[in-house]
Amino acid sequence: MKDRKLHVIHLAHELFIEKGFQATSIQDILSYTGISKGTFYNYFSSKAELLMAIFKDSYKLMEKERDALLIGKSPQSIEIFTQQVEQQVMFNHKHQLVSLFDEMFISDDLELKAFIRKGQLRTIKWTYYRFIELFGENRRAYLLDMSIIFLGILHQLSKYYTELFQSSVSITKVVRYSVERIVEMTNQVATKEVQLFSPSLIDTEINDLLGTETQQDEIKHICALMLETETLTKDEELLIQFIQDELLLRKKPRKFLIDSALETLKRTDSICNKGRVLRLQFIVNNATSQS
Repeated sequence: MKDRKLHVIHLAHELFIEKGFQATSIQDILSYTGISKGTFYNYFSSKAELLMAIFKDSYKLMEKERDALLIGKSPQSIEIFTQQVEQQVMFNHKHQLVSLFDEMFISDDLELKAFIRKGQLRTIKWTYYRFIELFGENRRAYLLDMSIIFLGILHQLSKYYTELFQSSVSITKVVRYSVERIVEMTNQVATKEVQLFSPSLIDTEINDLLGTETQQDEIKHICALMLETETLTKDEELLIQFIQDELLLRKKPRKFLIDSALETLKRTDSICNKGRVLRLQFIVNNATSQS
């Protein structure tokens, strides 16, 4: 992204926080950022697109900070997951994304509503794959349910805790309480073998709604995180790079070669985050079945 465009996005973010998205006019944006109307429409087709650009830029930074907490740490650690959720919630509050999100939510703009929906699905998806790492592959059948429940608990508790205590809000207390409850619920649901949503929805309906571009970004993201593993050998690094190139550069990825590479990575101790290998396997199966 061009530096000047990114500068406009950051200034508009400040303005939307100060005045609110709905109350801010295009002229307000032009005056505050110092750009012409022609430049504005060269960057964005509408005020709504500018708002979406703000969220994309913010969440890109948030995801980078969140994922950095995993580097060199065990993905099976509940403590690390809790810290990731705390970081995400605090980031949202720091950048006042919640109030902007609320304005998007009540908007009549269909494009904004679709953008919100995709953002919610991305969060569910991230939580689901982290839960596989935390609770194990043998509980996969119940973890899409648990992901949705957890996000609902976290959202509602954060909302009412903030309203009731305001300046004395403890994000850590809310997040840790929510994580403790979902651990208990997951153990209980797994024991009773109760399921509402099938995990297959992740690789069918949810992926369809997110679109191909999002999946390509996800492949790059997963491979980049795997390549940051400190104990990675040169051969394992080459395997990860090979898988990425096959999925992103080849029109018809060679599944038998990718499967072989993934099987090798599954057997190594260097890739502690097995959930990422499993996610790549799902992407491979889905991509090759459609080709």
